[in-house]
Amino acid sequence: MTGLESLAVPALLALAAACIVSAVILPMLPGQARATKRQKAIVGRRPASERIQTTSRRDQVAKSLKDLENKEKKARPSLELRLTQAGLTISPTQFHLFSGLAAGLTAVMILLLTGHLLLVAGAAFAVGLGAPQWLLRYLRKRRMNRFVLELPNAMDVIVRGIRSGLPIGDCLRIIARESPEPVKTEFRVLVESQAVGVSLTEAATRLYDRMPVPEANFFAIVIGIQTKSGGNLSEALSNLSKVLRDRRRMVDKVSAMSMEARASAAIIASLPFIVAVLCYLSSPDYIALLWTTQVGQIAVAASGLWMLLGVLVMKRMITFEI
Repeated sequence: MTGLESLAVPALLALAAACIVSAVILPMLPGQARATKRQKAIVGRRPASERIQTTSRRDQVAKSLKDLENKEKKARPSLELRLTQAGLTISPTQFHLFSGLAAGLTAVMILLLTGHLLLVAGAAFAVGLGAPQWLLRYLRKRRMNRFVLELPNAMDVIVRGIRSGLPIGDCLRIIARESPEPVKTEFRVLVESQAVGVSLTEAATRLYDRMPVPEANFFAIVIGIQTKSGGNLSEALSNLSKVLRDRRRMVDKVSAMSMEARASAAIIASLPFIVAVLCYLSSPDYIALLWTTQVGQIAVAASGLWMLLGVLVMKRMITFEI
């Protein structure tokens, strides 16, 4: 028997003994037995029908929340709403017109430069469909981030105004007049909605429809609860402002902690291109085999696919939802 085996046998025996003690002896101890008996007595005092009803209600609530979450994920806003959320004043027809014009100009340019029809079709597809959607998504996300960043300051304006004796309508008008964009525009729409007879609760709900971020939903919920049941609105909005700032602080902390992984992903993704350019500058005939031969073209396509998968996996690993 080797030394490793001689150490493994006592370790396994000790592990087995610990399992036996935890499973058999500990429940027989007085303190542990009394605790187990109390737990069984508390559970046993509840009628079976009540336990079944509690479990059923919990399952129903969980199912309802899950269905609502899936519905919100599947619901895709219209192009007109996405243009509004991005802060653009063009119509969907103009957006499609600009996309088609960009695709046509790109196709003509690539055709004159290369004459390769497959390359022309790919470039026109990328510029006409891919680039406008990516740009719209980028502008929409940037505007939402600015709204989330400025919303706690707007809540503080309402809190200070209410505590000084101003009605909430005047506080909203101050925000719509003096706050930076995009909070200024969104609260101006809210004030204008109230001017035509829309209730404050409905106007706050429409704010969440135009700016679908959790922070706007929190604001709409607080306004709705205060309108229906009353209470100290300044205290509720003050707590909401604190929660929003804590959420933002957590987002910044997560971003800072994942910055090393982001930098690693950027370096790994850009390194093959940098090496290819350096090889082309030093030995162009050596690197040219990648696009002049069929085997090289297949290797470049396969490498690009694997790089794309790796970048997407790393992006998914360093993306956190808070």
